[in-house]
Amino acid sequence: MAYPAAPATLTRGWLTKVPAITATFWVIKVLSTTIGETFADYLSVNVGLGPAVTDVMMFAVLAVALVIQFRTRRYTPWIYWLCVVLISIVGTQITDFFTDTLGISLYLSTAVFSVVLAVVFVVWYRQERTLAITSIDTPRREGFYWAAILVTFALGTAAGDLATEALNLGFRNGTLIFGGLILLTWLANRAGAGQVLTFWIAYVLTRPLGASLGDLLTQSKDFGGLDLGASKTSLLFFAVILVLVGREQVLANRHGVAAKGEGPLGGRRPDYAWAAAGVAAIAIIGLGLSSLGSNQSDGSTDTVADQGANAAGRPGAGNGAAAPAGKQPHPTTRLGNLGRFATIVRDVQASVARNDLAGGKARVKDLEVSWDDAEAGLKPRDPGKWHQLDGEIDDVLTALRAGNPSRADCAQRLTTLTQTLNRFDGV
Repeated sequence: MAYPAAPATLTRGWLTKVPAITATFWVIKVLSTTIGETFADYLSVNVGLGPAVTDVMMFAVLAVALVIQFRTRRYTPWIYWLCVVLISIVGTQITDFFTDTLGISLYLSTAVFSVVLAVVFVVWYRQERTLAITSIDTPRREGFYWAAILVTFALGTAAGDLATEALNLGFRNGTLIFGGLILLTWLANRAGAGQVLTFWIAYVLTRPLGASLGDLLTQSKDFGGLDLGASKTSLLFFAVILVLVGREQVLANRHGVAAKGEGPLGGRRPDYAWAAAGVAAIAIIGLGLSSLGSNQSDGSTDTVADQGANAAGRPGAGNGAAAPAGKQPHPTTRLGNLGRFATIVRDVQASVARNDLAGGKARVKDLEVSWDDAEAGLKPRDPGKWHQLDGEIDDVLTALRAGNPSRADCAQRLTTLTQTLNRFDGV
């Protein structure tokens, strides 16, 4: 889906600050979506800032980036795409706040964001008489543009989560479904459907596509992913983004946005080639790293999951403690093997039993990170049971991280979590 180039007078003007819609635009957009979501999770969980601090920080950084974007006189790729990445983070955080904090269903949040986006478009059109991307040539139009971008990310997050979690499609099916919908949108555009309509539909769909693609690469092979992990996937995507945005910056400096296709590095065919090269690099490197990880795992005695399963099933495993009783031979969930989490919980229990609450607090960090990393693979299998475990894990984290933690309260929370893990474990 591409728009005709804007008039040269607008392109050279100081308020034309959005890129031409090309193949590389869509590749960067999808990759930026995954980077944004992964980075927010990294700050919240791995760094330990927590959702509240991360939310405030990302809103503040986005505000600064948008001020810079509005103050620039022409399209500047690095600041434009920084704003897109940050908006992808904030849009995701808005949806997560509605879903996780306020407990609003994904059905309702998807409907609400759809209405909000429609309102933005109606007001935008009534004020400006156009929604075309090539017409972003006044401060007010740029304001409407970024408002629409923010809502599309919130809507895309809600719709994607609804499809992959509430409807139990999973990230593999999500990748195929949302990729197929984007292909249909492109075909509709080629068949004569409105460019404005097809652009915004595709823009919404790239958000859940990017999230599903990221999960496909990061999730464990037990869940059908390539098991690259969030760090490797983020670095890989970030490297490709840097190359493509660097090229965008060179072309913008030389020719401006409307003349993006000119020059020795420009043209439609080179643009397709660069976009294809970026996708191919991700596929080749991703598969290579996944295969390398498999070979390293094959050479070891046990994988993390195997160790968890073995520890859960034999006496004396896990710091000399007997395996907890009460495990059902036929669990009532589809969550599968939860042994890796049970192993960490037993370690934390052992620390609490010794009244080493500081050690338990340090070890429970591994549970938080491991549980967060596995969310995309586990949650679609049984969302209700996943939410129950998620709440009980939050209770354990809250108890251990209290200003003056109570040993009895920590032990009780851990016992409740252990019983639920044993009851839900599918091994």
